[in-house]
Amino acid sequence: MDQIAPELLMALAAGTAGAAGQQIWTSLRDLVRRRPSGQGPSGADELTALAAAADDAARARELAGVLAERARQDPAFAQALETWRGRAEAWDAERTGAGDVHNEISGGTFQGPVVQARDINGPLTFGG
Repeated sequence: MDQIAPELLMALAAGTAGAAGQQIWTSLRDLVRRRPSGQGPSGADELTALAAAADDAARARELAGVLAERARQDPAFAQALETWRGRAEAWDAERTGAGDVHNEISGGTFQGPVVQARDINGPLTFGG
């Protein structure tokens, strides 16, 4: 099983994902809390750490790695995690759209700064 994208885990952990995203995060927490069948880590500590610092990419990568390792050791967990991943990725695709950006600038006279972007999170500042 491939690792879950750390960016997806971070988006869900941030709690800004709306009700659907929060439900998906809660379902991951419940899945991780199930008793592991193997000797490795359950992922509970990594999940808690990411929830405390949702913007920490290193914590998200650690959680993704532990989840993948647990899935390799526990086929039932792997199946449940794959089902969870399908829901999470569908939510993410709906939230972010297809990713296509189509910009058109027309006119012959320069009007000022132009930004071509898809998703901007945070302020934009031009000049001083």
